[in-house]
Amino acid sequence: MKYDKDSYKQVVEEYTPKNKMLKNCVWAFIFGGAICVLGEIIKNIFMSKFGVSENDAGPMSSVALVTLSVLLTGIGWYDKLGKVGGAGTVVPITGFANSVVSPALEYKREGFILGTAANIFKLAGPVLVYGYLSAFIVGLLSLLFGGS
Repeated sequence: MKYDKDSYKQVVEEYTPKNKMLKNCVWAFIFGGAICVLGEIIKNIFMSKFGVSENDAGPMSSVALVTLSVLLTGIGWYDKLGKVGGAGTVVPITGFANSVVSPALEYKREGFILGTAANIFKLAGPVLVYGYLSAFIVGLLSLLFGGS
């Protein structure tokens, strides 16, 4: 079968997946915002119901969100949320917790040492390395150029 340029272009356009960037951005905004709102609700509950100071309630709400993310990953719901929410579920601290727990669950049948422990940072490791490297470079530049 031989195609000329116009018919080939038509076939390519027919089978090329449509761009869903706007839809994906809206869902990421909604899910990321919902996670942040949930974090604020948890923080306010710690402050109002348990009398925790605002300085202590922030880290406590982060721990609660990480714990919730780990639980949702463990029962398989976080991946389902991630399919809809996209970057909105990956960017917050809950996405980092998911990236640590997912490989741990995947490799648990290979044993604690060679499975879970050896593979737990398979996804999160590069993020940590480049995060530390970026922080070091920014700190060094701040030191060299007199920033505070």
